[in-house]
Formats: sequence, C-alpha cells, structure tokens
Amino acid sequence: MSASSSSASPSSRSSKLPPFDPADPLGVDDLLSAEDLAVRGTVRAWAADRVLPYVAEWYEKGELPGIRELARELGEIGALGMSLDGYGCAGASAVQYGLACLELEAADSGIRSLVSVQGSLAMYAIHRFGSEEQKQTWLPRMAAGEVIGCFGLTEPDHGSDPGGMRTYAKRDGGDWVLTGRKMWITNGSVAGVAVVWARTDDGIRGFVVPTDRPGFSAPEIKHKWSLRASVTSELVLDGVRLPADAVLPEVTGLKGPLSCLSHARYGIVWGSMGAARSSFEAAVEYAKTREQFGRPIGGFQLTQAKLADMAVELHKGILLAHHLGRRMDAGRLRPEQVSFGKLNNVREAIDICRTARTILGANGISLEYPVMRHATNLESVLTYEGTVEMHQLVLGKALTGLDAFR
Repeated sequence: MSASSSSASPSSRSSKLPPFDPADPLGVDDLLSAEDLAVRGTVRAWAADRVLPYVAEWYEKGELPGIRELARELGEIGALGMSLDGYGCAGASAVQYGLACLELEAADSGIRSLVSVQGSLAMYAIHRFGSEEQKQTWLPRMAAGEVIGCFGLTEPDHGSDPGGMRTYAKRDGGDWVLTGRKMWITNGSVAGVAVVWARTDDGIRGFVVPTDRPGFSAPEIKHKWSLRASVTSELVLDGVRLPADAVLPEVTGLKGPLSCLSHARYGIVWGSMGAARSSFEAAVEYAKTREQFGRPIGGFQLTQAKLADMAVELHKGILLAHHLGRRMDAGRLRPEQVSFGKLNNVREAIDICRTARTILGANGISLEYPVMRHATNLESVLTYEGTVEMHQLVLGKALTGLDAFR
C-alpha cells in the first residue's frame, strides 16, 4: 500500500485542525495543564477587578494607594511567595508563578514588582537561607500579605557591582550594628521587614531587619517617570542594632543575593511579556476601528506588517518563558539561561510597546490607553535586576569562557 493511499488527504487533515487563535497563535495554551490555566484565570480576574480600573489614575498621581490592602488580597489568592513550599506558601510550579507574573504585569509593572520583591527576593531569601525561627516568624505573615517585605542590595554608588557595597555590619558584644544606605528599594517605606545585605569582617551577609528598629528609616523616592504606581524608597540604616540571630545563617558572600536576583529575573521574563501583550492588544483593537483614508488602518499593509512582527516577538517571548519555566520545575535552569530570557524579553517588550504607540498615533501617549504607561515602566524593568549590559556580559562569558566584567 502506498503512503498516499494510507494517509488522509490534506483537505481532510486540515478540516480537523483547531481554528487559528489570534490571542494564542502558536497554541502555547496546549502546553498548560488545567491547574495552570486556573491559576492564570484567578490572577487575571483579580487584576481586572482590582487594578485595571484604577491604575491609570494611580500612575498619573504617582502613587499606589491601599497597597497594604492589595497585598492582603494577593495573599488570599496565593500570589505571594507562591512558588515556595510550606509556611503558608502555595507551592505552585515555576510555570504557574510565571503565568501570574505575566497577568500582573499586563495590568502594571508596579503590581508585578510588588509581588516579585515580596516573594522572589525577601521571602525567597528567608526561605532558602534563613533559620527555622526566621522562617516561622516571617514567612506565614508575608505569604498572607499581613507583612510586606523589601530587599536591600543596591546602593547609591553600587548597582551593577554589588560587591562594592559600603553598608557594613559590625559585631558589638552579642549584637550586630548595621550602618549604610540602600537605594531604589521597591516596597521600602511600607515594609514591615527588610532583607538587607551588608559587609562584615567575614564577608557579605544577609540580615533580617524589622523596620521598626531604631535607626531604620525609608524615605520614599518621588519624581519618578517610570513605575509611578509603585512604592520606591531609600533605606537608611543609622546604627541599627540587631540581635545575633538576625543574620541569615545559611549563606555568606554574593551568591546569596545573586541567587535571589536570579529567581526574581525569572519572573521578569514572564512579566515583561504581560506588558507587551497589553500594548499589542491595544494596538490590534485600535487598528481595527481607527479609520484613515476611508477604511480601518488595520487594513493597510504597513500596519499589518507591524502587527505581525509584534505578534511574532510577543509569542516567541512567551514560548521562551514557558521553556525556562519547565527547566526551573525540572531543577535544570541555569542563571545564564535566565539572563538570556531577561535580556531578550524585556528588549522585545519595549520594542513592541514603542511600535504599538506608532499605531495609536497621538492617542498612544494618552493614559486612556495602556501603551505609554507600559513603555515607561519597562524602561525601569530594563535596568533593574541587571542591566542589558550585565546580561550581555553574563552571556558573553558563558559563550567564550572569558570574563569581560573587569
């Protein structure tokens, strides 16, 4: 029997194909379980109800009102520290955490930053490197959103080179005394606990710092043109005295904070695609209704070329994020691969937003649409958790074996 006679005809095969879905052109949803889809649906519905109706006003005013209430609600849906196990955390998969990040950033990068700093930085540091007493004290309340956390690594003069930090912790009898400053700290002025990294005579160590300690202050940073619907602060540590057991016992050196940053960067790989998706969807809807020269601009070849290119990069980025998530779930995700994802997806997300702005024309700069808000937010996302240049050098070293950092 010939191959042609034993197989269905092309027309019969094509008739069994699912319809093309413009929202999921690569069929990536086929890779998701029912539980994955349920997690995504829960976070998407929460963001649609609690963020999207208000975020343009928050952004315009440069504030995030009701952040403590929002944190408690995020705790109720299991979004805080959701990929961690035990201590009230959801124990979700890496893919599920990524899907949550995408939906949160589709609403606004500031909301995703709130969740990422809480779960992937502050809670992750305590969960991975903390004592059992530290975990029991802080993680259940942080998972519930009852306590907001922040993560103090970046300093005014030391961003990409955290090894040069000046914040110092010295022993004084049985106590530690912390002195220094941290800069660009998300959640800082509303945090109940800060994970602060400092130099000691024994190397860089992490400290769990209740923010009500004398000498601790967190003045909020104003006049931002990016991440305006987010709380950003400086941390000032003026002789903050802590007991001996405030130190994270399970790590010494930069591998501690850098492993936390790698976990947070993974969330950005997904989250940036949320901002891109929101802007792309706005451009598609606008192109179908905005008329020039007697017909919708979506019917012109140049506009369709833009939309096609945007869709290709958006869904390639989502597929990359999904691949990295499966590797993380399998315990096989390397930091260099996270750098690959962060470098590619944030750059492409910004380009998608800028292209969407051109399709919307002058309306693209209006807060009636999400495009410019996402574009300006992504300028911060491009820089924090490692700049473009740092991730290029991480990959360059991995590709050549040669260290170009110094």
